[in-house]
Amino acid sequence: MEFIGQLWLPILLSAVLVFIVSAIVHMVLPYHKTEWNAAPNQDALQAALKGCPPGMYGFPMAADPKDRMSPEWMKKWSEGPSGWLTVMPVGGWSMGKSLTLSFILNVVISFFTAYVAGHVLTMGAGAPPYLAVFRVTGAIGFMTYGLAAAYESIWYGRPWKSTAFTAFDALLFGLVMAGAFGWLWPR
Repeated sequence: MEFIGQLWLPILLSAVLVFIVSAIVHMVLPYHKTEWNAAPNQDALQAALKGCPPGMYGFPMAADPKDRMSPEWMKKWSEGPSGWLTVMPVGGWSMGKSLTLSFILNVVISFFTAYVAGHVLTMGAGAPPYLAVFRVTGAIGFMTYGLAAAYESIWYGRPWKSTAFTAFDALLFGLVMAGAFGWLWPR
């Protein structure tokens, strides 16, 4: 854990910079505004879900996993509509809580980036040049922020356009992270 003593500044700075870039991406740039559509008959949908506890749901969904490949279930699935639904807790959404958790996640990602980079790259005398640190930490950042979203497209029907937006965001976040680590890498 000695890497923390040497890399605490790039860990925190990269987390802050990614947090700022994320805010700009989601509040200023227009491409994320096209990801979500309003559900048809929203009032009827909300009324139908009234009292549904928070959680993740599939529809149609058989209670027993063995029944999910039965002809009846497959017919329901193919006739549709079918999909996945996340129900949030009643009482509103907390922007402050979400921002705080996002920042904490950024710190955790930066911490693990430092952990891996600290084992791959030397620190102090003989440290690699800026570009070598940039490449390693940028690749780790891109993979961490972006690649897992593809599973949601593969398994849960998330539009590939949305996954591409996430990958682009991840590229930006990885570049910002790489810049902070490259700049502040102990030499």
